[in-house]
Amino acid sequence: MTHPRPTSPTILPLRLEGVGYDVAGKTLLSDISLAVDPGRRLVVMGANGAGKSLLLRLCHGLIAPTAGRCIWADGSIRAHAQAMVFQRPILLRRSVAANLDYPLALRGLSRQARRATVARTLDRFGLGPLADRPARLLSGGEQQRLALARAWSMQPEVLFLDEPTSALDPSATRIIEEMLMGFSAEGITIVLTTHNLGQARRLAEDVAFLHRGRLIEHRPAADFFAGPAAPEARAFLAGDLIW
Repeated sequence: MTHPRPTSPTILPLRLEGVGYDVAGKTLLSDISLAVDPGRRLVVMGANGAGKSLLLRLCHGLIAPTAGRCIWADGSIRAHAQAMVFQRPILLRRSVAANLDYPLALRGLSRQARRATVARTLDRFGLGPLADRPARLLSGGEQQRLALARAWSMQPEVLFLDEPTSALDPSATRIIEEMLMGFSAEGITIVLTTHNLGQARRLAEDVAFLHRGRLIEHRPAADFFAGPAAPEARAFLAGDLIW
């Protein structure tokens, strides 16, 4: 079963215009300009400390840039038709079903509509047998699957994911990647950070490569992996340490 896509005007593309972020006089991101286009899978890559997670938080609207702006197609700076999933899922001390129900209630859905959406989501992702289990007692892979299912239930146009499989074993990673490909097939735009080159090659349609808080390359994935233009990106793909 696929998710009914919203019929309201799209919030995409998301445009970053000269975005920078400073903390206590230290520049963490500088002069980043790019567009997140609808229906694409954008993978953000770079060494640890390059600014990948920070960039996602700026895009999602968790924090505001100290320079430039992040602007959605509808003119807003904090769009609602989007969701974010973190490396370690943020789950309520409630059952699996209650974790799905809670954000729907916050959005104002009726009890009947919430019940139907929760049932559809549990069925869609094979979580039915876990519905009454405390979410925090699930395995790491099950927790991440629940976090993704919860995001899907909110009908996002864009899903941001910060290293969503870095703490998972290969079997759980495969399940999460299959979920993401399914989301993409439904038209959900994916923006994902990862340091896993294999995962990037499997999932990316576009690549944004960061180095020391700057956007070094932003290209279609096939072109990037065939031969990045920047020496830092070439070194990264070769497995060399870059600083």
